[in-house]
Amino acid sequence: MTQQSLKRSITWVQGTALTIGAVLGCGILILPSITANSAGPASLLSWVIMSILAFPIVATLAHLAKMIPSAGGITAYVQMAFNANTSAILGWIMLGSIPIGLPIIALTGAHYIGYVFPISNAGVIGIAAVIFITSLLLHIKGIELSSKISVFVICIISLLIIVAVVVSIPYVKLSSFTPFVPNGWSSVGASSVIIFFSFVGWEMITPLAEEFKRPAKDISISLFLGAICISIMYIAISFVTIGTHSYGDKNQIASLSILISKGLGPIGTYITTILAIFISFSAVQANIAGFSRMIYAQAREGHFPSFFAKLHSKFQTPTRVLLVLGGIFSCILIFYGIARPNLEMLLKGPSVIFITSYIFTMLAALKLLKVQDIGWWMAFLSLVICIFVYSFSGWAIFYPVILSFIGGIYILMNKRSSTVINHQLDTPNEK
Repeated sequence: MTQQSLKRSITWVQGTALTIGAVLGCGILILPSITANSAGPASLLSWVIMSILAFPIVATLAHLAKMIPSAGGITAYVQMAFNANTSAILGWIMLGSIPIGLPIIALTGAHYIGYVFPISNAGVIGIAAVIFITSLLLHIKGIELSSKISVFVICIISLLIIVAVVVSIPYVKLSSFTPFVPNGWSSVGASSVIIFFSFVGWEMITPLAEEFKRPAKDISISLFLGAICISIMYIAISFVTIGTHSYGDKNQIASLSILISKGLGPIGTYITTILAIFISFSAVQANIAGFSRMIYAQAREGHFPSFFAKLHSKFQTPTRVLLVLGGIFSCILIFYGIARPNLEMLLKGPSVIFITSYIFTMLAALKLLKVQDIGWWMAFLSLVICIFVYSFSGWAIFYPVILSFIGGIYILMNKRSSTVINHQLDTPNEK
């Protein structure tokens, strides 16, 4: 039987938009004010440092994606470095990330609207549901259409953030940066850990390798351009938030709205609302793209049920994975509507999963890359950073352990020979 394959249609422009979308979440709306409130003006230093430290991770993923352009993404790298069972375990661990993390992102964006306009909890859930339905339908149609829409959405987001920064600059005062470290250097370290989670999501681009027209070149370009744009956005927003003193216990949720309103008046509230919707949609869109391909690839290798290893006959998309994801997202939203759990508590689990996945990936890179290669040293530095952040995970450290145990049981009960991933290494002729 002919091996099904994903359709190659993504360019570096679309890849860059998807990268920005995968990483830039609703945290940009509130985290600059939260970190400024806890660490004072020195939080700007935390944003700069974490922006710089994101590049070793990006560089490592770019090296691995060039070597192994597979829809399995990081799970394929781990399989090549170690074995199929380790890859399968990582795949099971990743099940605890996107299915829970994305509803939180969508709900955060919807809640931001709720702080601006009087809408009920049901209305907040309804907004999140519309974001998911729209994104899933676009992905069923194909990555080409959804990636083009991502380019448009990211352009709007970038424009609105530029507007927020430009209209705020006249209100920046140097006096707002003193004292620079009002709460001690320990608060700067604590804020850095929070900020780190604003720089996760890069690994959701690598599973799209089989859909890039020129994966060896364009994935690296997409990751690095995305990292540069994201770093500039975060640092710029943090700078004007601190410089205009748009933070404090009462201002954390609507800090960006306050920023824009200082220069544009009441219209700033509406601009921020639009920004929240676009950022939420963009994050959902990009992460669904990468995660669905990862699950498809894992099923193709025999690590997940073969039910997920089928592509749509017309659109060449992992429709079965997307439909099941839709069901899971619905359950999470319903659970939230009934139980009203704390979103911050829910977010700890997926956050630790991302860190765990980076640790697996960096260990794989250390084995696959040569010590003489700068990529090896980037992986080593990234591993040190990830282990440091992981040590602050608290109770959530057990989350990936539980998922590993469940995955191990599945592997033992469903032992079968894994497909060699040579077919994933075939790449198109690039010009």
